[in-house]
Parts: sequence; C-alpha cells; structure tokens
Amino acid sequence: MRSRIQAVVLPTEVGEFGEDLRRVFLELGRSGSADALTGECSPAVDVYETDNVVQIAVDLPGVPAEAVRIVIKGAAVLIAGEKPPRRGRSDSSFHLVERGFGRFARLIRVTASVDAARALATLSNGELRLTLPKIENRRGRAFQVTISSERPIT
Repeated sequence: MRSRIQAVVLPTEVGEFGEDLRRVFLELGRSGSADALTGECSPAVDVYETDNVVQIAVDLPGVPAEAVRIVIKGAAVLIAGEKPPRRGRSDSSFHLVERGFGRFARLIRVTASVDAARALATLSNGELRLTLPKIENRRGRAFQVTISSERPIT
C-alpha cells in the first residue's frame, strides 16, 4: 500500500495552532508565552492508514490522560501535553538522562479526509492511540446523470 500520509511536522511549526497550544498549556498550568509554544520533548509517533481509518500511535509512558490534549482542524491533528519528569530515589543521582520530559506538541498532517467528530482516543500502557474514521472519497466514482429533453426552469 502506497503511503498517503503527508508528513509528521516538528513542534516548531505551530503557526495555525498557536492559540490552541497557548490554551492547552494554560489548561495544564504552564505558561503560554510565544517562546513556550515549542515542546521540550518529542514523543515518538507512528501513523498508519487502512481503507477505513487513519490511526496515530504516540509513545507516552508515564503520562496521565488528563495531561494530554488533542485538537483536530481540517487535515491537521495536534497532540500536545506534558510528560512529568522521572524522579530518582533520594539517595541516588542520575548519570545519564535520555528520556525526555516536559511539554510536547506533535503536529500530524493527514491527506485522507477524516471524520473528526467520530475520532476515538485511548491511552493505555503508555501508548496513546487515536483512530480517525475516514470519510468515503467520492472523487473518481462514476455518477450517471439523467438527461431531460425539457429546458430547465430559470
């Protein structure tokens, strides 16, 4: 199957979602200033497409559902939130930290027409799974048009 997903866009491209991101971060108790709109960590994202749905999977271990927001506008899906820092034991110190924490924002553009009103999201075992049902594409389908011998009424 040929990939129809356009791109996974880095969180620095917040343009059309600027106000939404400010609102999300304010809801989560963080500053909404212009320099605070880009994420501090970048969770891994996979995007799958079948004949019926577009599915987005995001790795969010340790992130509670109430710390994540999903906003859909047209063909763009914004997933934003905050991943809490991992705390070590009080008698230890970290030598290496590779797993990011803090605010995140991932913008995914899908080329398939999806029904945002029927989107379903689950967060289980550290994985956020967003299922977007596709809207049937009517382009390319043949429609028969009846021809009348009478002139149309104007």
